[in-house]
Amino acid sequence: MRKDCAGNGPPSDMELMKEKFAKLLLGEDMSGGGTGVSSALALSNAITNLAASVFGEQRRLEPMPEERKARWRKEVDWLLSVSDHIVEFVPSQQVSGDGKSMEIMITQQRKDLRMNIPALRKLDAMLIEYLDNFKQKNEFWYVSRDADESEKGNVQRTDDKWWLPTVRVPPGGLSEASRKWIQHQKELVNQVLKAAMAINANVLMEMEIPEDYIESLPKNGRSSLGETLYKNITDEDFDAETFLASVDLSTEHKILDLKNRIEASVVIWKRKMNNKDAKSTWGSAISSAISMEKREQFEDRAETILLILKHRFPGIPQSALDISKIQDNKDVGYSILESYSRILESLAFTVMSRIEDVLHADSVTRDQSLEGSKSRPSVADSEPTAGVATPLDPAEEIDKLNNMEANNSMTLSDFMGWQFDMDTQTKKEDEDGKLVKQPPSIVVANNKLSNLEKLETWEA
Repeated sequence: MRKDCAGNGPPSDMELMKEKFAKLLLGEDMSGGGTGVSSALALSNAITNLAASVFGEQRRLEPMPEERKARWRKEVDWLLSVSDHIVEFVPSQQVSGDGKSMEIMITQQRKDLRMNIPALRKLDAMLIEYLDNFKQKNEFWYVSRDADESEKGNVQRTDDKWWLPTVRVPPGGLSEASRKWIQHQKELVNQVLKAAMAINANVLMEMEIPEDYIESLPKNGRSSLGETLYKNITDEDFDAETFLASVDLSTEHKILDLKNRIEASVVIWKRKMNNKDAKSTWGSAISSAISMEKREQFEDRAETILLILKHRFPGIPQSALDISKIQDNKDVGYSILESYSRILESLAFTVMSRIEDVLHADSVTRDQSLEGSKSRPSVADSEPTAGVATPLDPAEEIDKLNNMEANNSMTLSDFMGWQFDMDTQTKKEDEDGKLVKQPPSIVVANNKLSNLEKLETWEA
């Protein structure tokens, strides 16, 4: 175990913070040789690694240990504190000693950080609170993967997550009250997932595309997509759902490969349109207008496909373009927003999957005919995509989440009639007084919308 400066025990919070920020300043190069990564990437990696060490693989629906929760809140606060010093100049009125009013420039935290960091903190608190709600579960339990077949019962894992424990429910399944409560928790977590996805997508959209990524692209969209995909996207009678139905999406690798190809083609088409705008002459205006119109149409189709994929498969890994943007990004503010929203999106998706485990076990137990004849439902099946998906609006998703909580704030104990020690409940409220349920407004950066628009202010 490491010692503090005096060698009298474990390191203090001050020593831990000094060590963490020293690594950030050195860009993860502890030799001091100057071969470390940028400050933005070092901070992004630090937030990602902290989340991985605290949350890990959330294998069960149960509260996080208090020690891990305390560590998460303390260390993520340290890392997010960097955003307090990312500022911009704004005009302000100042009254001098003789009563004259003058306009001066003052500094304040950058607007996107000032609005989005509190929102992400609220989503963070909500997820931890939803896990805490499962403290009093007694209608489902877990058996280890090494347990006897008799202990595992009728519900066997048929997906690739073989290492996860098996969920068991009573012979008759969950009670109606418990089933409704778990469904409600699923809806709440799903709204957190959507809000985190929306923030992450908009931050990534604002990041610049690295030159290295652009140089690695083929010369045209046809080469990137391949002949078959290109013909389908450019077909006169194009339909996004029909296109996806014709593509093999049976594995995560194939979904990611399709996303990489389509994103690359979108970048190629956009660059060609921008270059033609800059170089077009009077003589070539008419001919170029026709090709540009087609490229815009193909780009819209490709982005529609990407949007449906994101809605339908929220848990797929990041694309080559996203990874390239994160690694090359030099904006520390963007790195904080992207990494924080990404780890919350990942945690929300994991919790959703664990809830699906319980609901699937309940479904199989209640209807034995489902055993062996129906595969385990996925998170993407919770809200089937009908028609063309629409972009997620972070403020709208959080508004839905707030309304859902306001309309139904009952806990599992309320459903099941359990009683708690009032002193314990009061103490929890005192300790977690800052964890309010109403998140503040969100400002998202979006090239197609007004930049950094303030949507609505929620009172914390």
